[in-house]
Amino acid sequence: MAEVLLIVVILTALVFDFTNGFHDTANAVATSVSTRALSPRQAVAVAALANLAGAFVTTAVAKTVGQGIIDVGIATQQLILAALLGAIAWNLLTWWLGLPSSSSHALFGGLIGAALAKAGLDGVEWHGLYEKVVIPGLASPLLGFLGALILLLVIYWVFVWITPGAGNRMFRYGQLVSGTWFAFTHGANDAQKTMGVIALALFAHGSIDEFEIPLWVKIAAGVAIAAGTYMGGWRIMRTLGQKVYSMEPADGFAAQVSAGTVLYTATHFGFPVSTTQCISGAVMGAGTTKRFSAVRWGVAGNILVAWVLTIPAAALVAALCYWPLEALF
Repeated sequence: MAEVLLIVVILTALVFDFTNGFHDTANAVATSVSTRALSPRQAVAVAALANLAGAFVTTAVAKTVGQGIIDVGIATQQLILAALLGAIAWNLLTWWLGLPSSSSHALFGGLIGAALAKAGLDGVEWHGLYEKVVIPGLASPLLGFLGALILLLVIYWVFVWITPGAGNRMFRYGQLVSGTWFAFTHGANDAQKTMGVIALALFAHGSIDEFEIPLWVKIAAGVAIAAGTYMGGWRIMRTLGQKVYSMEPADGFAAQVSAGTVLYTATHFGFPVSTTQCISGAVMGAGTTKRFSAVRWGVAGNILVAWVLTIPAAALVAALCYWPLEALF
């Protein structure tokens, strides 16, 4: 029974990784598609390959997710499965509603809710959560916002002499690079979250003696998120690509470069930040360079509400799933 339950947990983790891919595809490709730098299918194909490549960069984020959110000593297959179900449920709901919420925060919420249900307040590593999740989570959209705003102002200053038509053509080509860069960093940060959960399940089962990420886990997580990315998240793409504000190629280039740089830096230090928050903040920063009213702040407010609700909503679903799973297995 223990082996069967482990397999179920691993498969569920890969399903979460797949939903992460199609849920967050819009983050990687919306700016390229909305500025007509790439067709939708071209954009998702490039993003899928870049996501797969990014999954093999490092394991720092995976170790943070597996060891820094909840007390490893209380981890069981039932707890991890409940956490994944909570995260998947929230991913599917926000995908259906077209809201670019954070798959990362849904996973954190699931882990927190299941840990609270099993062990109460002592089950959560509150210091690690604050240091590795809360602070980077608050900083990343702000850094994305400021980075895109400053970069776009520099672009306007350097290329003041160029005609709008020539500038649009140049930055559409530039988005081939910036979009790939952002998709690569998305894979580097987000695929590792699933790796960390699978490694936690293997450690709890006794399949590995030390917390490490086996090669097959890296491959499986990379393939799952790439497959989900290729399936696409068209509902969310429309919200992020046009409803926040109508972007031009230079705007998309600046937003992707800024968000990708924030993601890469966070990945290097092992911070599991939200891809959604990074790119949403960067898109708003790029829009602000036009004028403050260019950003549709009502839509931005809806995105903010989804961010705020994600962790508690996923935690509640995970907690409700934990007791039936404990009784069943």
